[in-house]
Amino acid sequence: MAGEPQADCLFCKIVTGDIPATIVRETDTTVAFRDINPQAPSHVLVIPKVHYPDAATLAAEAPDALVDVLREAGQVAADEKIDDHGYRIVFNTGSGAGQTVWHAHAHVLGGRGLAWPPG
Repeated sequence: MAGEPQADCLFCKIVTGDIPATIVRETDTTVAFRDINPQAPSHVLVIPKVHYPDAATLAAEAPDALVDVLREAGQVAADEKIDDHGYRIVFNTGSGAGQTVWHAHAHVLGGRGLAWPPG
């Protein structure tokens, strides 16, 4: 059920501490950790502690949790010292967009030029 931990979810297991991650920030509602396959010098994932499969579902069913994720993404950028030079927040939604873990998450990327469209 959405909103509740899923036994087969990698990110739910990171939230519970069953799978280790390099955590850079944690609040009552979010966890931020380094991506294991970084696409920029700074690449941190920010996830809600509640389980929703993607950002669209999170926005529809738990908008306060989405706000928390975005707030923490901004704080991660400040902590990583990429906020002055620019950074990107990306939500991949669906396999066609590159989503591989079905737990809503934001990628915070920065520390290099980020061209548009992404290449």
